[in-house]
Amino acid sequence: MLENLKQQVYKASLKLVEQGLVIYTWGNVSAIDRKSGLVVIKPSGISYDEMVPGDMVVVDLQGNIVSGDLKPSSDTNTHLILYQNFPLIGSIMHSHSEYASCWAQAGLGIPALGITHANFFNGEIPCTKPLSTKQMEGDIELETGKIIVETFSVANIDPMRIPGVLVYGHGPFCWGKEVNNAFDHTVVLEKVARMAYRTRQLNTVNPVEKKFLDRYFFD
Repeated sequence: MLENLKQQVYKASLKLVEQGLVIYTWGNVSAIDRKSGLVVIKPSGISYDEMVPGDMVVVDLQGNIVSGDLKPSSDTNTHLILYQNFPLIGSIMHSHSEYASCWAQAGLGIPALGITHANFFNGEIPCTKPLSTKQMEGDIELETGKIIVETFSVANIDPMRIPGVLVYGHGPFCWGKEVNNAFDHTVVLEKVARMAYRTRQLNTVNPVEKKFLDRYFFD
């Protein structure tokens, strides 16, 4: 079932390791087949060097396991909420990359300070607000998905123009139309997080103007 998508999710997972964006069993990758409404996602608690493509788990948009012998990622409900609310995305990746996670732990969005950022993200990469005590007592992964959607809705952000977010105290989630696209956004988000951190150490510069952002994002 969805063997090609399983291969894509598996290979992207290993590429996150190669890029140094995840270690141990951290992070996860998923992709959706919009025609069937089924999602392929990395299994939970299995190390990257032990995984094989057949370990990828297939779930429906309600989280029911359709195919697979392993438990789907602990972040599955976050992925499903995003697929349900961002209908143009086809793949999601979550890492614990160092600099992006630093911004998330500080509760700060990553400002757009130059061309590298503007080429991939049409504005600041937002950070969600903290989950409330009540939300923390419930399904944290489900509530995380909801707070990401709320962050984009309240600020009227197009998820296709800003294909990534920082979850407060946690780390980044990125997405794209397909797996390779989502992978590029994941890699670049960590790069611009590091660049923004170092730039602000040198000088407290302001974010670039909207005209600048549009010039390089839409070029």
